This record gives sequence, C-alpha cells and structure tokens, in this order.
Amino acid sequence: MNDRRVLVTGATGYIGGRLAPTLLAVGHDVRVLVRTPAKLKGVDWAQRVGIVEGDAERDDDLDIALHGIHTAFYLLHSIGTGGDFHERETRTAATFARAARKAGVSQIVFLGGLGGDAVTSEHLRSRHDTGTALRSTGVPVLELRAGIILGSGSLSFEMLRYLTEHLPVMVTPRWVANRTQPIAVADVLYYLTQAAELPSAIDTVLDIGGKDQLTYADMIRRYAAKAGLRRRIIVPVPVLTPRVSSLWIGTVTPIPRKLAAPIVDSLANETIARSANDPSGILGSPAGGVLGFEDALERALHRNAGGGAPTRWSDAGSFSPWETTATDPAWSGGSIHCDVRRSTCARTPDEVWPVIERIGGRTGWYGFDWAWKARGFLDRLVGGVGLRRGRRDDEHLRVGDALDFWRVEDVVHGERLLLRAEMRLPGEALLEFRVTAHPCGSLIEQTAKFRPKSITGHLYWFALLPIHAALFPRMLANIRRAAEAH
Repeated sequence: MNDRRVLVTGATGYIGGRLAPTLLAVGHDVRVLVRTPAKLKGVDWAQRVGIVEGDAERDDDLDIALHGIHTAFYLLHSIGTGGDFHERETRTAATFARAARKAGVSQIVFLGGLGGDAVTSEHLRSRHDTGTALRSTGVPVLELRAGIILGSGSLSFEMLRYLTEHLPVMVTPRWVANRTQPIAVADVLYYLTQAAELPSAIDTVLDIGGKDQLTYADMIRRYAAKAGLRRRIIVPVPVLTPRVSSLWIGTVTPIPRKLAAPIVDSLANETIARSANDPSGILGSPAGGVLGFEDALERALHRNAGGGAPTRWSDAGSFSPWETTATDPAWSGGSIHCDVRRSTCARTPDEVWPVIERIGGRTGWYGFDWAWKARGFLDRLVGGVGLRRGRRDDEHLRVGDALDFWRVEDVVHGERLLLRAEMRLPGEALLEFRVTAHPCGSLIEQTAKFRPKSITGHLYWFALLPIHAALFPRMLANIRRAAEAH
C-alpha cells in the first residue's frame, strides 16, 4: 500500500472518473472532492475512496479535502459553461493553490492543454493561465499538457466519429490542415499515475502526446479507413469562421454549440508536443511506448462497440437538482403539471426492471421514436443537447449519466428511475418510472412532471397534451409488453 494520500478533483468527469480507480489499483489512498456525491452512486470504486462533498471555489471545503494530502490532481475545467470562463478558471485555480499551500500539499498535478506561449485560442490561454495560477503560492506544480485525447466516450473521439461517419463530403474550415498530436486516454492515465509516484516534488511543464503528428483532415481519413467507410472528401474553405464552425459541429455531432465553440477555437492553433518538454526523462514511457493514432483509435472503437465506456465526455454535465423538486408536493413551490400512467404486468419487478433500465440510446423510447428524434432535432437547432449523446452503457444506468437529452437524477435498481430533462424548455421536466410488487406480478407507474417558468411554459405543456395523450400510454404499454415477452 502506498502511504501517500492523493486527492482527485473532477472525479465525476471523463479523466477523473478513470484516474481514481487507476490510482486505487496501484495502491494509493484516494480521496475525491465532488460537488454532488450522488453522481458516484453505483460507481464500483466509490466505496474505496474518501468522498468530500464541496466546491473548489470554497475555502472551507478545500481545507477539508486537502487535509493530509500529498499529491493533489487538479482536473477541473469550466469549458462550455458560458460567460467569462477564463476568469472563473484562473480564480478557482488561485483559490485552490492558496488552500494547497495552507494544507502543506507537496505536489499539484494539473492536466492542461498543448500549445506554445503564443496561442491565439482563448480556451488554450485559459488552460495555460490556470497552470500559472496554480503556481502562484509556491506549491510545486507538474503541468501535463495534452492535445486531443482519444478514448471511448471522449469528447474528441465523439466529435471525430460523428463528423466522419455522417459526412462523406465535408466543406471544412482551414483548421483541418493544422497539425496536432492526439494521445490515447490510456497514455494520459499512465502519465498521471506516474506523477503520483515521483520521488520528490517538481515544478515544470511537460508536453504529452501520442506517437503521430497529423492534421485533423488526416485523422478523418484514417478514421474512415479504420471504420471501413468510403474515402471522405474534404474541401477546406477560408470563409468558415470559428462561430460558423461551432454551429456546424453542434448540428452534426452530439456536442452542444456552447461546448463546440472553445474546441474549434483550440483547433485553430497547432498543438504539437515540444521535444524540450519531453516527459520520458521524468515520468518514463508506457510499456511499448505511447500509442499511435491507429492503435488509439482501434481501442476506442472496440470499447465503444461494447457500449460500456466507464466514463463519457457528458459525465461532467450539469447536475443541479431543483431547489424544490417536481417530486415534492405541489404546495412546495410553483405549479406543476403531471401526467401519471399505471399498468400491471405479469412479471416480477426484477424481470420488469431491466426493460426500464435499457430505455433510450440504442433501445429507443418504446414507441413514437420518430417523435423523440424530431424533438431532439429541434433541440439541436436551438443549441440544445439533442438525442445524440446516447448513453454510457446499454444495460445499466447510474446517477449523473447522460441519457439522450435527459440526465439520470436518481436510480434505485429494481425500483425507481428518475430522469431530468436537459433539452431547451420553458420550464423544468422530470420523467419517473417506478415498479413495485403486485398480486398479479408488478405495478409499473410512469410519471411526467413539468414546472413551467412563465406563461410560455404553461402554453408549451398544453400544446403538447395531444402528443402526450398518444405517446405516454404507448410507452408504458410497450414497456409492459417487452417485460412480458422476456
């Protein structure tokens, strides 16, 4: 057992959710700082870590989280949150640095972004300034700068996948000709894990990248070849601004426009690992060396085909339960519209539950899938998340999972599934399924609740009543039939 205690921030995100179990596997005593511990419900490693509920912008929370910590992994990111994310990121990093110094932390490890000091991207400048803010109190900071991270469920992989698979002919912006150095998520985790094993603290910047340097256009062509698709035709033009590019990506891929914009902004810069910042002398190299693009892509495709990526880019999405939730009584705040349906089923709750848990993603929504797709398409047009996020795992759900344009608010296996809508709405919506024992087998209860924000919200609900009158009974009936068929 390693006697160093480490803290992982961002443990409900894409990298943090993979780093925590990796550190546990090599014997570290791991603590995590999370704003919503419920998002770790159902995560197999959660019982083996210390969990601190708190916010990295609050001194009191940081004092608790950093007490007795040797190495702190700073994996927080405000990308896609809107507003002045640059200022927020540097402010939060400076707060973290002060708390780390106060707690006597020996080493901070920060995963930043590739790019030289002359980057024009606001997103990359923010990443670099975050590293500077973390160093502001003198605690040694090992800043690992990475570019495109390729792995099942990663944001970069999903963007590349959708662009290549859905567009046989692409009119593209000039940034597709910029060189980049993608790295496999397995190699990122290797370097982060090695950073926890350093014999003494260091303060430096290391560039981590994969074996290959290639353009985004090269990646599209190689992805098509690896996936068995026809050769993609790429026509770069000079007139697609970053804003137009983000609109285009937001329409074609699962990535919302507010998240696509800073990504496009980053791709406008060349992101190559510099030899002067080679990590091998300090952190060593993965067995067999870092993976090349094809090997990283093959691993991501294989894991993605299995439908069981341990984390996804959407894991770090919004998770803010209602101050008075739609499951509360009507008098707890505001008016709530409800649609409640019940049906008995000649199967036990244990037999019904897997059918409910498979809802969405590849399974669909048990009827009127064309209507769900149309709603997702309309949501994308107004900058929402749409349906393309799918789900992390085809069979199992856990709190915090993205599920098409819903988020899993709560799940009690075998009993209850509560979903919160993340599409653009003039109000707040929940969809709940409950299954309980009944003399004939099971009772399935399906409840849709909507809290309007204004008169527009009320009009929205009443306008959809005819659709709900057809959709919700069909959904419940098909869930019952699917359970009985099994």
